[in-house]
Amino acid sequence: MATTTQTGTTSSSGGARVAVQKFGTFLSGMIMPNIGAFIAWGLITALFIEKGWLPVDKIGGWGDYADGGLVGPMVRFLLPILIAVQGGRMIYGTRGAVVGGIATMGAIMATTQPMFLGAMIFGPLAAWLMKKVDALWDGKIKPGFEMLVNNFSAGILGAGLAVFGLYVFGPIVDGISNAFGNGVNWLIEHSVLPLASVIIEPAKVLFLNNAINHGVLTPLGIQQSTEQGKSILFLLEANPGPGAGLLLAFCVFGVGMARSTAPAAFIIQFFGGIHEIYFPYVLMKPVLILATIAGGMVGILTLVIFNAGLVGPAAPGSIIAVMLATPGGSFVGVILSVVLSAATSFIIASVILRGSRRSMLAAEEAEGGGLAAATSQMEAMKGKKSSVSGVLNREALDEASASGMTPAQMDAADGMHRTGGGTSVAARPISKIVFACDAGMGSSAMGASVLRNKIKKAGFGDVSVTNVAIANLTDDIDLIVTQETLTPRAKGMAPSAEHVSVSNFMNSPRYDEIVSHLRETNGNPST
Repeated sequence: MATTTQTGTTSSSGGARVAVQKFGTFLSGMIMPNIGAFIAWGLITALFIEKGWLPVDKIGGWGDYADGGLVGPMVRFLLPILIAVQGGRMIYGTRGAVVGGIATMGAIMATTQPMFLGAMIFGPLAAWLMKKVDALWDGKIKPGFEMLVNNFSAGILGAGLAVFGLYVFGPIVDGISNAFGNGVNWLIEHSVLPLASVIIEPAKVLFLNNAINHGVLTPLGIQQSTEQGKSILFLLEANPGPGAGLLLAFCVFGVGMARSTAPAAFIIQFFGGIHEIYFPYVLMKPVLILATIAGGMVGILTLVIFNAGLVGPAAPGSIIAVMLATPGGSFVGVILSVVLSAATSFIIASVILRGSRRSMLAAEEAEGGGLAAATSQMEAMKGKKSSVSGVLNREALDEASASGMTPAQMDAADGMHRTGGGTSVAARPISKIVFACDAGMGSSAMGASVLRNKIKKAGFGDVSVTNVAIANLTDDIDLIVTQETLTPRAKGMAPSAEHVSVSNFMNSPRYDEIVSHLRETNGNPST
């Protein structure tokens, strides 16, 4: 009886975590493709506002240009509409994007505050409604009237939703946003905000950070930044200090593979901004979460004391992105926040590692223990292979290669496989290769870069290698590379393409197979 209850509880909690992860992935899919626009707005704000480094009234929108400039219109109109358009596209392609943008314009005009929360809700909702409306007369339109019906249905629905957004939806969301903002201000005024690390740091390791960061912190941070010129909320989750301190502790006091891989992991985490690289180190010794929680609390407290923050989101959470988004008056507070949080995390993690050295050595020597097991646990929790786990497993792959293992054996060791087995299903020439992941950035961009370089060196300069979000795949692609768990979804969206699945995008032997396959289909470029 007790066992049954335990299993049900675990399944329920696991299902809830997966649901939150999927929700976070959807939110990330709207935000991440538009990060370049957020960074552009942040740079313009940091440089050209009245208190910026190079104040220019016509650009910053102050003085004689208080009603113009770039800063205000970008944050009020451009950024929310970009989010709404992307959200609509994820639901219903181009038609969803257009209707989502039209509808969100109404919500934007309902308030003078940035309507980010409204864009993330109304854009996808409008696209979903457009999809349902189209389904009503699918296959029932008389030949020759398709364009008329399609254009007017989108226009009429978009106009109606825009008016609804102006009078109903916009004011409701504006009230919710103001309530959230007042709650954050209360936490800051009463010095309670550092306690947020108790939730944020464990949530990061459980891959729930996207829902928190993109669903709550970024929209509220943008609103706060437009009012105050900066926001502390942008650094609650993105601060690289706690993870950096943990990895430095492993560099000094770690054992075995954990110690040997920690320096490379530190570089990727601190400078590359990919925080998930340190999650297996925490999972290997869960009590280490106390180190990152303490580091996060110290970092947030430092920001509160110095009244520091960023002008825009730091994405990815790299020290480089953090510095670029830091306004002039916040450099001391932001730098100290990163340094002190890293130092706190390092000290606590060092004490824990030194006190558990024997048990960690035993786990490292035991079969199925140590960092490799923690990496597998992380990927199981994430629901897919990690784009950076190859760095943690590279020693094993290097040893396998040195021992003369075949590519197939190496694939088995690394958990990679080609869908369908063997060679390709078609011998047609390949001109377009696409890497697809959830958001179309990050891991797929890194994989595309690796393969692009290999293909270029092989002489196939006319073959394009790009990366997209899996929701944006079309059936005009020659070859698609995805992580294993996403391959079935990719096949459904592009059934005519060849599909290659890998367990991580960074160092797959399948890339050499793709180059060899190109020689078979496209011919040897040297001849």
